[in-house]
This record gives sequence, structure tokens and C-alpha cells, in this order.
Amino acid sequence: QVEFYPWNENEKVRLDKLNTLKSAKDLFFPQTENMMKFKLEGKNISIAENRDPVEPFVVFGVRACDAKSFEVLDKVFLADPVDTFYQTRRENGVVITMACNEPEETCFCGTFGIDAANPAGDISCWIVDDTLFWKANTEKGEAYSEIVASVMEEACEKCEARVEAHKEAIHAILDKLPLKDLNLEGFDGEHLLEKFNSPKWAELSEACLGCGTCTFVCPTCQCYDVRDYDNGNGVQRYRCWDSCMYSDFTLMAHGNSRKSQVERFRQRFMHKLVYFPSNNDGMYSCVGCGRCLAKCPISMNIVKVIKALGGESNE
Repeated sequence: QVEFYPWNENEKVRLDKLNTLKSAKDLFFPQTENMMKFKLEGKNISIAENRDPVEPFVVFGVRACDAKSFEVLDKVFLADPVDTFYQTRRENGVVITMACNEPEETCFCGTFGIDAANPAGDISCWIVDDTLFWKANTEKGEAYSEIVASVMEEACEKCEARVEAHKEAIHAILDKLPLKDLNLEGFDGEHLLEKFNSPKWAELSEACLGCGTCTFVCPTCQCYDVRDYDNGNGVQRYRCWDSCMYSDFTLMAHGNSRKSQVERFRQRFMHKLVYFPSNNDGMYSCVGCGRCLAKCPISMNIVKVIKALGGESNE
């Protein structure tokens, strides 16, 4: 498996790998992070913030789907009230994306208007033969390009033509992918009750294990839990990823508001395909990365949900 890790000279770097096991979300919304600590001395409680320090960093090799996922997360964490933990990492991070040379059969990012040949980010890259082409897209990208300018040179017109030919080759592959015609018609706020009350949810969720694998590999899932533990020298508060597929997710004193697996299953996909776009100007909370297709142990994923509830256009 390939992951994003801090670089050093002894690490094996894989630029040919399409998707990492977990997405680059982990760099901005870590799986676990400290929030604060409490210390009790008699009846007195002292509170100290001990969030993990964040220094400027670069994440290299992000694919177009994961780059789009940051826009989804921004809608959640940068809306009022702003999540300062996420905000700090976004401000300190430079995102360098890379075009997908060979998109896989599980990819369907085009369904959400994402172009795998033209990834967003602060800087976009294309590898053509043995040459890395580099284009700054933002002020942050321009500033970082200045830092590494000594190891680069200006691309000539012939080189730019090679990049364009490379993009066309990627588009040719995308046009042949099995999920290229996936249709999202009807997945919007206008059809909310129709989708919510569909009898197909029971059949779709019947084999779901509630393992949460799909949520942990997903680049846009943002659910988390806040927990406290006594470390012997006070109480540490931290947050960690959680999953709406778990029976104890948002568990309250009276129980869980979604008592059955079919309700939890429906919640996950309704949020991504209906609730989120209804509240965010049509932006879906899925980027078509295909991780859930590859990792779900019972092969039940968002594509099957779209096809089952999307009508004749997906048959």
C-alpha cells in the first residue's frame, strides 16, 4: 500500500501509483489530534491548549479527486464557526497535484466535473516520459515555485505541446472507463423525499457490515468524535475520526437516533448525494476517487447506490 509520509532520502517514492490507501485529507484533518488538556488540583481546574504544532509543509502528488475533496472540507471546516485546527493546516500547507497518467476502472471523478488531466491545487504537475512539468495556480504556488526555481527551467513551446498531447491521451482513457456515463439526475434537494423514502435502501444495506471502511478511506468524510482520557497527569482531550456507519455514532443518553443499519447506510449516501449539494450550491460530497469501490468488503458502494436509485439513465 502507498501512503503520504514525510519525505527523507531513504524513503521509496512511488510516482506511478494512482491513489494512496488513505487520502491526503489526513494532512489537514488528521485521524487523531490533541485539542487541550485539563489538570485538577483539589477543586481547581486548569486548562491548557496543547494542539499539535503545525509548520509549513508541502504535500506532493495529490490527484485531482483528492484536490477537489479539500473544497468539500473547506465548506465544512472553514464555515462559521471556523475550525481553527483545520484552518491552520490549510494555511500552512502547499498542495502540489499530479495528473493521472492511467486512470483506473474504479475512477468516476468526471461524474462530479473533475478533470483528472487538469488537477487543481496550488501547483499542478504532469509527468511526460522522464520530464516533470510544473504550473503554479495560486499565490501560494507562485511563492513556493520561487523557492525551488533553481532546479527548474522554463518550458519551451514544444514542451507545452507535449503536455497538451499528454492531456489528450488521459482524456482518451477517461472516455473508455466503465463508469464514465454514471448519471446523477435526481440527486438533488428537489427529490429529497423521493430518495429518502425509496424502498430500495433495505435491499442495498442488507449485507452492510457497518465496518466503516468506506468512511475511513473517503477523502470527504468529516465526522469526528471528541474524547477525554486520564493520562495520570491530568485529562487529555482529543478528537478522532468517527463514522456514521457505527451503531454508537452520536449515541446519546436516550439511545441512537438512527437505530438500524439501513438508517445509518441511508444517512451516509443521502448526505453525500442529496443533503450536501442541497446546502452547498450543488457541490456533491463525493469526488469519484473509487476508494470505496476498491475497499468495501461486501462490494456495496456509492456507485451501486447511484445506479439503484438513479433511474433508467444508469441501467
